[in-house]
Amino acid sequence: MTVRPQQLVDHALETSTSDACVVIVEDSTSANLRWANNTLTTNGVMRSTDVTVIAFAGGGNASVSGTAATTAQVAALVEAADRAAALAGEAEDRAELVGGVAAADFDDAPAETSIAVFDEVAAQLGEEFRRAEAEQRILYGFVFHEVTTTYLGSSTGLRLRHVQPTGHYGCTGKDAALTASAWLGGTTRDFRDVSATRMADDLATRLGWAARRVDLPAGRYDTVLPPTAVADLMIDAYWSAGARTAADGQSVFSRPGGGIRFGEQVVSPGVGLRSDPSYAGQECAPFVLAGASSDRSSVYDNGLALAPTAWIDDGRLAALLQTRRTAAETDQPTTPPIDNLVLEVDGGTGSDLDLAAGMDDGLLLTCLWYIREVDPQTMLLTGLTRDGVYRVEGGEIVGAVNNFRWNESPVDLLRRFSHAGETRPGFSREWGEDMFSRTAMPALRVPDFNMSSVSQAL
Repeated sequence: MTVRPQQLVDHALETSTSDACVVIVEDSTSANLRWANNTLTTNGVMRSTDVTVIAFAGGGNASVSGTAATTAQVAALVEAADRAAALAGEAEDRAELVGGVAAADFDDAPAETSIAVFDEVAAQLGEEFRRAEAEQRILYGFVFHEVTTTYLGSSTGLRLRHVQPTGHYGCTGKDAALTASAWLGGTTRDFRDVSATRMADDLATRLGWAARRVDLPAGRYDTVLPPTAVADLMIDAYWSAGARTAADGQSVFSRPGGGIRFGEQVVSPGVGLRSDPSYAGQECAPFVLAGASSDRSSVYDNGLALAPTAWIDDGRLAALLQTRRTAAETDQPTTPPIDNLVLEVDGGTGSDLDLAAGMDDGLLLTCLWYIREVDPQTMLLTGLTRDGVYRVEGGEIVGAVNNFRWNESPVDLLRRFSHAGETRPGFSREWGEDMFSRTAMPALRVPDFNMSSVSQAL
């Protein structure tokens, strides 16, 4: 007999012997299509139920997670969490658990997806494979859609439910000789706004730009970063925005001599970085879901309501990632992580191509790759360019250039950029597929982007 997710929540709470308990059940269905060499290669639908049990005993807690679809499997997770909590020391982030009642939709069944979500895209792909073959191009890529229904229950009586659709796609085009490569990708909630025809057209255009090859040395170049590349960088900045880390003097947001730079001008005026659970097209959970504690989130905050939060407002540091415990220590509002990120620049208009059209001599990037932190106190990052760096002369794209290794700080870039585009959905190539897909970013033009060395990658 199928056990409903709500029953798993209730069984865990009923069987726990700890002082208190929080249970998170995630019921997910996902569908995917993949293709290579102008042919569909795989497709499938998967379902999973993941359970996290957080037991609280004395002043400590313990979290145990696993796949569980039966009450017996959940009981085993509860037993392990209870046992570990009894041995745990005092939790640094200890706080009262969030109270509340059952939400009106808590008893609703999980939402689902199916392979049918790709019907229109799949039909278009067949046509585009034939066209690519005829025009001597090769297409590789994927589409992915997942719907996760999360049920949160607490021994305080709190019962919450959230349905999260997540979709993304990526497609790489190569010429027949495999000497040029172009990529594009994006996010969607339901694939109604995704066109395989438009993807193939854009890739054909980019491969056309690469018909001419120009080799350039390392150096600082006037560079346009499209929304996807800006998202690559801003996600790293967001993940580094923990209040505890800043208070300890270990981040770019730390004040020299001690403290946090709240209220200080950290980037150019007119720049805003924010998160909002209800941001159109990037909607996410409106309450905290924390399977474990870290310097940015706390299991004690599970179920806490999330509000629109400005991290940077008009260039000034407005907030950092705060649990209730760190908020008390820093005398600031509680601002937990939110699963989307929006960058806006006053007066920003147009696209990356519009910004490139205003350049006399520069580069247009596609995306960034293999990003790693070099120095947390300046937020200096390093990484590679990938799948298309294009030379711009007199506002026209005249060819493709070699790839580079780059070294830049996203915070410093927000001080140095010269032009900004309109904020649009931007799918991070580096982080979007598995970790953080809900972003909206403008294109940015940076007059002196640091290409520190030449890369031999295609």
